[in-house]
Amino acid sequence: MYARRTLLQSSVGAAALAFAQSLLPRAAQAQAPAPSAPAPAAPSGPFHLPKLGYAYNALEPHVDAMTMEIHYSRHHQAYVNGINAVAERWPEIAKIPIVETLQDLNKVPEKERTAVRNNLGGHWNHSFFWELMTPGGAKEPQDKLRSGIDAAFGDVAKMKQAVNAAAASRFGSGWAWLIVDKDGALRIVSTANQDTPFELGARAVVLGVDVWEHAYYLKYQNRRPDYLTAWWNVVNWDKAAENYAKAKG
Repeated sequence: MYARRTLLQSSVGAAALAFAQSLLPRAAQAQAPAPSAPAPAAPSGPFHLPKLGYAYNALEPHVDAMTMEIHYSRHHQAYVNGINAVAERWPEIAKIPIVETLQDLNKVPEKERTAVRNNLGGHWNHSFFWELMTPGGAKEPQDKLRSGIDAAFGDVAKMKQAVNAAAASRFGSGWAWLIVDKDGALRIVSTANQDTPFELGARAVVLGVDVWEHAYYLKYQNRRPDYLTAWWNVVNWDKAAENYAKAKG
């Protein structure tokens, strides 16, 4: 009887252990973040993702690594795929400088105009945006850009407040920009979706901030103003100064 009871206990214990072990992978899987969707297939074509000049986690804690990876490799790639699809139907677009196309969309065939506005606009906007951020950069603009900002807005803090206000009040998705207008003056504008400042007559763009939810939602959820406040910590002021100098040329 003792041997039988011992054998039964051992069997029950082994079964319980096996059952518990079978649950471990499921528990671990439940705790692990869901894998992101695979990147969209990239058709061959004349447009490509630009090289990102820093690691995905380089802008933390202000912009988190997962947001950077998804934003760059998924969202931007989708715009590249979209404009390459346009190029298959209208090869002429590959021969025209991107900014020239965006400055006058009326030159684009009407049936392709919306696709070009959305996809070429998204490609240009994001390519510009990646260069406008950097880890460990200067905290404030200097020299001519600072003088221009002081003259136009009073000081850098007031300029930031104005950009943040334009970005925070953009209904839905879009961007806020510091531009040089056709008269050579610094001005703040906001655009919807993937529209660009060139449609508003910008001579050049000095800086811009993306306020599509995919740019900040993983870390900041609905707190767009918190994202905007944090974003100024990663602005590449050297690149912004270069943009301004070219515009004032």
